[in-house]
Amino acid sequence: MNTIVEKQKSWFKEGHTRSYTFRKEQLLKMKKMMTTFEKPIMNALKFDLNKSEYEAYASEIAFLRSEIDHHIKQLKSWMQPTKVKTPLTHTGSKNFIQKEPYGTVLVIAPWNYPIQLSLAPVVGAIAAGNTVILKPSELTPTVSWVLKKMIEQYFPPHLIAVVEGDKEVTQELLDQPLDYIFFTGSVPVGKIIMEKAGRQLIPVTLELGGKSPTIVHKDASIDLAAKRIVWGKFTNAGQTCIAPDYLYVHHEVKAELIRSMKKYIHEFYGENPLENPDYTKIVNESHFNRISSYLESGITVEGGTTDEQQHKISPTILDQITWSDTVMQDEIFGPVLPVLTYDNLDEVIEQVNNRPKPLALYYFGENENDQQHVLQNISFGGGCINDTLYHIINPHLPFGGVGESGIGNYHGYASFETFTHEKSITKQTTKFDQSFRYPSSSFGLAMMKRFFG
Repeated sequence: MNTIVEKQKSWFKEGHTRSYTFRKEQLLKMKKMMTTFEKPIMNALKFDLNKSEYEAYASEIAFLRSEIDHHIKQLKSWMQPTKVKTPLTHTGSKNFIQKEPYGTVLVIAPWNYPIQLSLAPVVGAIAAGNTVILKPSELTPTVSWVLKKMIEQYFPPHLIAVVEGDKEVTQELLDQPLDYIFFTGSVPVGKIIMEKAGRQLIPVTLELGGKSPTIVHKDASIDLAAKRIVWGKFTNAGQTCIAPDYLYVHHEVKAELIRSMKKYIHEFYGENPLENPDYTKIVNESHFNRISSYLESGITVEGGTTDEQQHKISPTILDQITWSDTVMQDEIFGPVLPVLTYDNLDEVIEQVNNRPKPLALYYFGENENDQQHVLQNISFGGGCINDTLYHIINPHLPFGGVGESGIGNYHGYASFETFTHEKSITKQTTKFDQSFRYPSSSFGLAMMKRFFG
């Protein structure tokens, strides 16, 4: 590990990554790499997670291509120094913010979207002029192997290096003198990352998770809400950090919503999802057992079937749920949707605010005053009105959490900004001197009071 870090830091100090031309070349290489390895990527995602060709392309490859293209298009303007206003106290000077890379960045990726969540931060880090060490998840070993092969084919290790291994490897990497750490994963591991980084005062971005609520009010377009909730919840078998974790529905429309959600589960995944060859599996036995234990909560009104051999759990809706149930204690991260009922929107706001701030929130309802009431009174990372997940696809929207759901954000310009240090510069004139600032000035105090009093 130490050798890799030393080589990257030494090469970075030589200034190779500073120019616009170099950075653009690397982004173009990454774009070509995604095309060359499209089939191996698809095969690896199928093997490790049983992702269908459609889901693998839409959620992993298409997303990354869009992100790369956006960076290529905007990079030159992003790199330009930003001019700022000059106050009277600085008359004669020029003031601007210089953009510079941090240096050597460590990206620690998760297993649920193992291509997208590995390479999306790398795109931003490279565009910002850094070198990168990528640590893929050991829970998707085939994808990890493909990532290593494709990176090694297109990039030298002093620019981008892939390090495979388990948590001991991650611990060793965290002990290195890095310049930035970007982590996507669970809250407990995020706390460990932050503690380790804090010992060396290394800046971090933590993309975590939590229990993201979906609220369906009585004036919602129920059939469309059901369709979009089912899509957002059961994509990737619920193994999505911003998936609807639980559902709050107004009692007047609850029966209709559940009926419609059942309809769309059957439409999307068939009458027996466990026999659907394109239905995503749970990543390993441990997660399968954890999610299966949630099926004991409440009353199962849809799904609830499991296949231990294939590590599959059918899309499941649980009714008659309370906050004391096991399924409501931690992030589910699987295809189980607990349903709670409410009478008044303020009671939902109070319940959500009594718990850690979620990574995402989804509200379905037509009244704009109610929409604003929810947005203004609940703190969360990001979300949608009358949709789920869709905010993550817009490169102009920064993505990230707040509180326990994360620190910092990325995507589009936010990625470039995350991996860029903004260096503030005052370029002072030598044609004259503002004498009031010196202690020998007879009118210095009067001028200070005029400027600041």
